[in-house]
Amino acid sequence: MSEENLTDQEQQRRLKLENLREAGIDPYPARAHRTHTTAQAIAAFEKAVEDTAPVEVAVVGRLVSIRIMGKSSFAHIEDSSGRIQLYLRRDLLGDDLYAMFRQNLDLGDFVEAAGTIFLTRTGEPSVRVERLRILSKALRPLPVVKEKDGQVFDAFSDKEQRYRQRYVDLAVNPEVRDIFWTRARIVSAVRRFLDGQGFIEVETPVLQPIYGGAAARPFTTFHNQLKQKLYLRISDELYLKRLIAGGFERVYEIGRDFRNEGVSFKHNPEFTQIEFYAAYADYQDVMALTEEMVAYAAQQALGTTTLVRDGHEIDLSPPWRRMRLRDAVREFTGIDYEEHRGPESLYKAIVQMGGTPERKANWGKLIDPTLINYVEPHLIQPTFLYDYPLEVSPLAKKKPDEPRIVERFEFFIGGLEMGNAFSEINDPIDQRERFLASSQALEDGDEEAHPLDEDYVTALSYGMPPTGGFGMGIDRLTMLLTSKESLREVILFPHLRTKE
Repeated sequence: MSEENLTDQEQQRRLKLENLREAGIDPYPARAHRTHTTAQAIAAFEKAVEDTAPVEVAVVGRLVSIRIMGKSSFAHIEDSSGRIQLYLRRDLLGDDLYAMFRQNLDLGDFVEAAGTIFLTRTGEPSVRVERLRILSKALRPLPVVKEKDGQVFDAFSDKEQRYRQRYVDLAVNPEVRDIFWTRARIVSAVRRFLDGQGFIEVETPVLQPIYGGAAARPFTTFHNQLKQKLYLRISDELYLKRLIAGGFERVYEIGRDFRNEGVSFKHNPEFTQIEFYAAYADYQDVMALTEEMVAYAAQQALGTTTLVRDGHEIDLSPPWRRMRLRDAVREFTGIDYEEHRGPESLYKAIVQMGGTPERKANWGKLIDPTLINYVEPHLIQPTFLYDYPLEVSPLAKKKPDEPRIVERFEFFIGGLEMGNAFSEINDPIDQRERFLASSQALEDGDEEAHPLDEDYVTALSYGMPPTGGFGMGIDRLTMLLTSKESLREVILFPHLRTKE
């Protein structure tokens, strides 16, 4: 921000910054000295209450309250573990240091305070400050919470502004920090669960010469030295299955994927996904792993497998409901798509029901939006829908007795699609034929169709055992477990349009 655009408060803070420097005080020192977090300091004092020995601490944090009272003052600082009160007296700090505190420190500044802990008359553990240092001078004031007519108003409540300036959001809204602590516990729990099941965590390329593993448009980039067009991965799948072909039996990856698609409450162009692949397993085995893993993550992150979403109490404990996709569509739309084997017949049935399907969609792609619009919102309790049309599942194994259907499932909780899995194709000839059909659709203008990946087919030709695979968005799982309505609430820096 240019100097002429500074607010009065910002100008005052700049003056205080210069005052500190003129007094020989570095407002941005290179090091801090902390002996206890605020929580540790309070715990140490409470443990030593029966002893007469004083508890000496050096604590650090952001100033979140200041009360000037003449020759003594109170303040609170906050670190990631909590907050603690500081008691500052002129006779303890000396005239110069006390004047520095009174005249040149503001809410939002970071400080280091050293002294002994005592109990105030109101029963609050506080640090009797003997040494005080500034660690960082804040040149902009943080938004404050205001009360009016008995209601609390957050001065930083505009959602878009919160997402654009997440650093401010985190600083003034501790409940937002809690979301991301929960997210971290979810990821750690998923990792522990899979490690305990004999999986190995691996890393696969983010920049890929051929994208694949999902139906999505990729982001493209260019490698200048190699003069090569590359894609940001849309999925980890094909590289992880190469590892199964190479001899690993259980692999997983937690990482960022990128899809050049629309933004909504449940879509972000870059997102975190967990994918795992287990040799000698099929989609039924993966269902069992899925319900155990999600229940375990909830228990570890929240301390319970029960949550409330949109007024519904949801129980994540296994076993979960299992339904064929055909039965679910028939239950909620009245359409049995197996009685409409051609796309024209199915199109007319959906229109007659009141739907607005895409006119040129194939049979499988007519079923998919019908599921999203008319079935998904009703799937509140954890539910597996299984056995999907071949046309929308180019990497899933056909059912032996139903060649138009594949061994695939998606699972739904709280009216949201949470993940996708299937018995993997390990027949290289079948896989190549599927790729060719899909790549033809890509040439015909379907930007989400899967391209041909000859190297992956080559990997399969060396042999890959029967394998069950799985993918789930960590963002959606966090959204579910923290009862948030949008992915933007659970992604630290969600993608937004430029202000222009």
